[in-house]
Amino acid sequence: TSVATGQGPDIMTYHISRYPLGLEQGVLSPITDEELASVELSKDDYPEGLVEAATFDDQMYGVPLDIHAHILYFNRDILREAGLLGEDGMPTGIEGIDNFNAALAKIAETGKLPLSFSNSADSGTEWRIFYTLLRQQGGEVLQDDELVLGEEGLTALQTITDWVANGYARKNVAYPASVALFTSGEAAFHLNGVWEVPTMVDLAAKGELFDWGAMEVPVLFDQPATWADSHTFAIPNNEDMDPEKRAAALEVIAWMNKNSITWASAGHIPAYSPVVASPEYQELEPNATYAVLAETAVYDPKSTIAGVASPLYDAVLNFFEPSINGQLPADQAIQMFGEELEAQLR
Repeated sequence: TSVATGQGPDIMTYHISRYPLGLEQGVLSPITDEELASVELSKDDYPEGLVEAATFDDQMYGVPLDIHAHILYFNRDILREAGLLGEDGMPTGIEGIDNFNAALAKIAETGKLPLSFSNSADSGTEWRIFYTLLRQQGGEVLQDDELVLGEEGLTALQTITDWVANGYARKNVAYPASVALFTSGEAAFHLNGVWEVPTMVDLAAKGELFDWGAMEVPVLFDQPATWADSHTFAIPNNEDMDPEKRAAALEVIAWMNKNSITWASAGHIPAYSPVVASPEYQELEPNATYAVLAETAVYDPKSTIAGVASPLYDAVLNFFEPSINGQLPADQAIQMFGEELEAQLR
């Protein structure tokens, strides 16, 4: 709104998943290779997929600060009891959907809840798990604003629905409760974003948490893929911006990127690769363990109806959530989800 009225700030943060909407509204200003070089930055400093997500018509519209993705949290004590912990302290026997489901069944035999995730009034979590499983199969939802959702979508949703139906995860769990199921020691695994890492770190520092860890979501289908988004720094498309102000904005963006180790302590993976490669970051655990997902992260479809807090998220809440909680068959949910997206695209 401030940009539209000519009163925009000199720098703003912007989710990369909402770039299509920002471009449609005319609020993003392209940042050239020369401008990046002027502050000793380069596209080569960032994962290729992240640069692609920020690029439209060969122009980059923001500088990523982080990659925030879904990861798998785990309780080593429960996994050890279930025979699912390797000598390296990492889960074993969970690659591939059949193995993962068998591992959940083993955990259930210990009397513990195998898996916790939010599935009540939380389209964000539901979409992120679904999209991860979809893209691991090589599937897509939208391409060039055309619906291309196929059988992979049904498989992804049915997988999540079956976890609940089989008692491996609970129905109608609100976000705070899903975290509490894990931090209380009740659940062996927890699917959530990297942003909950500080919760675990703080509890562990107070001696109020078990032996825990986190890793990238295992490959359950055909290929590694993990839903991700990115906080980026963008320069608003203000009319007649003073060149000196623009140069100063670029200096601030570069400084924030080169010093993003502090932001990494919030669980996020720095987008700036030299920080990830630094000894300081490599000593940050479990962050350094799951940072490998940056190379296989998948970002939301490039569409004005996709991205955080979008109509796509509304459709997930309306149709996927009832399916996950056993109130709507998965095939009907997928059909209704697709019909809703097609209506939004008309």
